[in-house]
Amino acid sequence: MIERLKEIRAAAEEKIMNASDLDSLREVKVKTLGRKGEITVLLRGLKDLAADERAETGKVGNEIKQALEQLIEEKIAEIKQREMETKLAREKIDISLPGTLIQSGSLHPLSRVANEIKDIFIGMGFSIAEGPEIEYDYYNFEALNIPKDHPARDMQDSFYISDDILLRTHTSPMQVRVMEKTAPQTPVKIIVPGKVYRRDDDATHSPMFHQVEGLVIDESITFGHLKGTLLAFAERIFEQELQVRYRPSFFPFTEPSAEMDISCVNCKGKGCRVCSYSGWLEILGAGMVNPKVLENGGYDPEKVTGFAFGLGIERIAMLKYGINDLRLFYDNDKRFLAQF
Repeated sequence: MIERLKEIRAAAEEKIMNASDLDSLREVKVKTLGRKGEITVLLRGLKDLAADERAETGKVGNEIKQALEQLIEEKIAEIKQREMETKLAREKIDISLPGTLIQSGSLHPLSRVANEIKDIFIGMGFSIAEGPEIEYDYYNFEALNIPKDHPARDMQDSFYISDDILLRTHTSPMQVRVMEKTAPQTPVKIIVPGKVYRRDDDATHSPMFHQVEGLVIDESITFGHLKGTLLAFAERIFEQELQVRYRPSFFPFTEPSAEMDISCVNCKGKGCRVCSYSGWLEILGAGMVNPKVLENGGYDPEKVTGFAFGLGIERIAMLKYGINDLRLFYDNDKRFLAQF
């Protein structure tokens, strides 16, 4: 058996040395060392040999296997090196040619607008608060003066996880969360940017979108403070002087409540397709914090007042950049994103 092992080794070494490619080497390895290879099959007969002969033959067999495996690995490295040298010799590289242009990325337009909004309000003394996107029904609705079965819930068709937990439909829950932590201290001046979720999906609505909530609480806060703050914000975000009007509206968590319109940033109030020829664009909702919400947050509405507002980042971005379909923000079309 030992002689037969040596014969197999000699024949395999010759084939390995003469192999010109990796396929030939694999064929030799399988035929010699594979599960059905010559050496493997031969060594299965060790059990039929005498004890002393079995030990000697097994030792020789293992040495031959190791030697052939090492030889194959060396030959593989040699062939790969040769192939690389041939490839480099065949490919002419002109180092004077300009390199491949690597496209640089840029901020998403929604991120760009969100950052601008944050910078404006931080410059006015506001701080940023963040809260959970999976919210309790209490904070999303009840603490904001929207009890169960209240008609106002129909305005915010929601994604519920359980009877008492849902994906937040607005960033307003942070009003009460912040008040619970700060009451009875004043002043409170925060904005809350973040994702919100509603079951809407068309050219002007998305199941997931972005809002910025604002809240101010202090002694003697009036609607005049709200108007001055939001006018300053609007003129800075759109980088032009604007006319502003407020239309009465309804929000359960503010009283009185209003929708804020600005003179059209496209036609300067003359009337165009962007503003439906009205000269006005609605950009946000606002109002004085409802006394019930102040109480739920731990503040005494007899001692402090406040105002709150909420705006959609997508809405501001669409007006700022002249975009007519909200879904473009989420299509990930590089032709669209490259414009920003």
